[in-house]
Amino acid sequence: MTLRTLDTLGDLAGRRVFVRCDFNVPLHEGEITDDGRVRAALPTLKALLEAGAKVITSSHLGRPQGSPDPQYSLAPVAQRLGELLGAPVAFATDTVGDAAKQTVESLENGQIAVLENLRFHPGETSKDEAERQAFAGEIAALADVMVSEGFGVVHRKQASVYELAKLLPSAAGSLVAHEVSVLNRLLEAPEHPYTVVLGGSKVSDKLGVIDSLLPRVDKLLIGGGMAYTFLAAQGHAIGRSLVETDQIDTAKRYLRAAEEKGVELLLPVDSLMASGFAADAAFENAPSEALESTSIGADALGLDIGPKTAELFAAAVTSSKTVFWNGPMGVFEFDSFANGTQAVAQALTQTDGLTVVGGGDSAAAARKLGFADDQFGHVSTGGGASLEFLEGKKLPGLEVLGWA
Repeated sequence: MTLRTLDTLGDLAGRRVFVRCDFNVPLHEGEITDDGRVRAALPTLKALLEAGAKVITSSHLGRPQGSPDPQYSLAPVAQRLGELLGAPVAFATDTVGDAAKQTVESLENGQIAVLENLRFHPGETSKDEAERQAFAGEIAALADVMVSEGFGVVHRKQASVYELAKLLPSAAGSLVAHEVSVLNRLLEAPEHPYTVVLGGSKVSDKLGVIDSLLPRVDKLLIGGGMAYTFLAAQGHAIGRSLVETDQIDTAKRYLRAAEEKGVELLLPVDSLMASGFAADAAFENAPSEALESTSIGADALGLDIGPKTAELFAAAVTSSKTVFWNGPMGVFEFDSFANGTQAVAQALTQTDGLTVVGGGDSAAAARKLGFADDQFGHVSTGGGASLEFLEGKKLPGLEVLGWA
């Protein structure tokens, strides 16, 4: 089955279109520190406005536990959206109450409003299907059509993602449609050589995606904290580095499977071993077979891949035709331990082929290190959703739009 897209909805002039976006942006003292997710929704919102629709949009932001919490208000998003659109954006101080109804009623063709945080209502994330359906019904009463544009939540069975799409004529926006197209290409039609770069802290977070992609790829590069579980599986002493002892046997299994399938599984050949988890921690580089050989000794912990590994990983990436990257190579938030992540991101920008950044920490790291989204082939807006898609899981927010 194919995903329903905007062109299936017909003429939208004068119709009330509810767009479920993902505006879950980082905030600091009420200011948006990364507006990437707001920008990602602009093409669909602009297309709807130009079509003469009355656009109603909303999102979740943070985890407000089903009741209003000022620190998670979408008011800053509405303000930023207005700046990016160069047009007024009305803001309703509730989601389905009197303010929302009045705001929607006041919209004219080609105008847009933002409703308050969906998760201020307990029905949005309720485990009770009837409660979700009831809340979805209240949203549906405000609109004629629903557009799903929050890829970061399509793996969740939530009222505004799943139940609402059953109540109204619904379709994927251009962002969600593009996400599905690109990620499906990684599963069904990648150009080779195909390299996957995985980082982050835990092997257990990546089990499904490794199982799914290992038979498809030519090279699997593993960095970040999860690499030390693999190094421990090879018998290396790793000091106080992060390790999941219950995943060591799993790591051994992946090492054997890669060898059997002819996949080149690359682990760090050196690491920056630090005296503590701090931006100003003393550190030394050490080879993987002797991580405890620095002056810090067995108390050292690995906080980044070393320079030889960065060079090795970069070469593997740039020689590929398809690359998927998910997870930083080190503690990129600390400048001293950001070089590995910087090297991988830089290599992706220099690769002649499809490069996909798998959302979440990877996208945040790339932006923090000065890279623009358009330097990569595709930057996913949904870390968890992109991983579940690549694991081959069925995502309720896509199934309800015809994708199976």
